[in-house]
Amino acid sequence: MTRFADMPDEALVTMARESPEGDLRAFEELVRRHQTPVSTNCRYLSRSETDAEDLAQEVFMKAYFGLASFEGRSPFGAWVKRIKVNHCLNFIRKKKGQSFVDVDEDYMESEPALQVNPVADRLLEQMTQRERIREVLDSLPDTLRVPLILRDHDGLAYEEIAEQMKIGLSATKMRIKRAREEFRARYTQLEQAQDGIP
Repeated sequence: MTRFADMPDEALVTMARESPEGDLRAFEELVRRHQTPVSTNCRYLSRSETDAEDLAQEVFMKAYFGLASFEGRSPFGAWVKRIKVNHCLNFIRKKKGQSFVDVDEDYMESEPALQVNPVADRLLEQMTQRERIREVLDSLPDTLRVPLILRDHDGLAYEEIAEQMKIGLSATKMRIKRAREEFRARYTQLEQAQDGIP
């Protein structure tokens, strides 16, 4: 029996292409290797655990059906990352038609559903660093959050981000700079709030 876990991605891609119909073992190994970063990034981009699971599944479905067109000029992981970025950006664009309430508005402070009770306050204090990062990322508007994730998590070049988001290069750099500053400020504020520092 072939030991899939010991094989490099390139060999698994070749096997997945050449496997008889219904034999998904080689591709399943590729999914196992790359699923966590893809799912995590889908979560950060979509702001939704449920949507992230669906998006990650769809990314791997696109990868599976696109294997024949994969030329191998870049590693499999980079190719899947590109599929993920395109798929998640399309998802975000489709959601733009939906309206969201800004919870930072003054009138929202009196909304009972948004009040924090002592139990929730204690749970907030127990958040891990990862949860803090997620919370801060979720609080950023798409215009800052998306380019920040594409640059700092996915490692895309500024030019690639500008092309993907259909904005100018200088606007891309400015958004990422603002996003980093805003992220740092909000993260520090959240950390201090959770640590009881006024």
